[in-house]
Amino acid sequence: MRDAPVIFIHLHRTCSLLVLLCLLHISVTVIYYMIRSELTEQIVASEESSVPAVSNVIKTEQKQDTCPDSPPRLVGPLWVEFSYPVSLGLVGFENPALQPGGRSKPTDCIAQQKVAVIIPFRDCDEPLKYWLYYLHPILQRQQLDYGIYVINQDGEDPFNRAKLFNIGYAEALKEYDYDCFIFSDVDLIPMDDRNIYKCYNQPRHLSVSMDKFGFRLPYAQYFGGVSSLSKEQYLKINGFPNNYWGWGGEEDDIFNRIDSKGMSISRPDGIIGRYRMIHHDRDKNNQPNPQRFKQISHTRQTMARDGINSLTYKVVKIEKDQLFTKITVDVGKP
Repeated sequence: MRDAPVIFIHLHRTCSLLVLLCLLHISVTVIYYMIRSELTEQIVASEESSVPAVSNVIKTEQKQDTCPDSPPRLVGPLWVEFSYPVSLGLVGFENPALQPGGRSKPTDCIAQQKVAVIIPFRDCDEPLKYWLYYLHPILQRQQLDYGIYVINQDGEDPFNRAKLFNIGYAEALKEYDYDCFIFSDVDLIPMDDRNIYKCYNQPRHLSVSMDKFGFRLPYAQYFGGVSSLSKEQYLKINGFPNNYWGWGGEEDDIFNRIDSKGMSISRPDGIIGRYRMIHHDRDKNNQPNPQRFKQISHTRQTMARDGINSLTYKVVKIEKDQLFTKITVDVGKP
């Protein structure tokens, strides 16, 4: 039995070694699962960050409202001055949002009307610069969907303002579905931006009090300078006459057409409708029309056959400037 203690000691050492081995195994297992858990969390986090989050919210485009009757950015009376020079470059710099052809529309609402502004033109480059300088900011504050069309008469024959208006109407509609047309001389600048360049229930005479006439309406039937007609009103009077060559008469013919169709002229008041005229040399080929009084007296007999339904012309060139669309045309001969 002397060997019993020795055997016991060996058994004790063996058990201790087994216990140590078990503890070591447990430790290794625990460390393994800890590392595995950490790696799993990192992988999941990485995958979640690389995959876009799924949302049950369906995004819809916000529908814009129609622009208000009273545009909020109007300033009212304006200081209009022609003593300092302006350039087309300056106008472009100050109106960076314009689209080619002198097009613009509001970005924060839907314009109530699509407006084509038509200017009869020949050899009036300086007045045109001032017109663009003042009118582009005004028209944008008025929240109009508009385009500017300068209709340039080619050649040296007598000027035909009314026929150029008809041509502008026809050419503008080839580009866009305008429903309102502003017919404006190039040398007239409004002095109040509350004088909205849009169409009304009746034909609208906008330039009611010009400095040229001492800020008074020259006579009750006067429809010259700047006016607006909706597409429906324009077609009702068969547009403008085509046979007024030289200065004068056509605006009275247009008044007679409007009156003969049972429509009346609407106007802003004399303060809002104030205009300044840009003084410039008259086109030497725009002398007074000697036939104008005789022609005016026969408007009701001629208007059905002389107008947009009988318009003939030839387009010579179309130029798309950033500030306006210039259309040079051959209007024919007297």
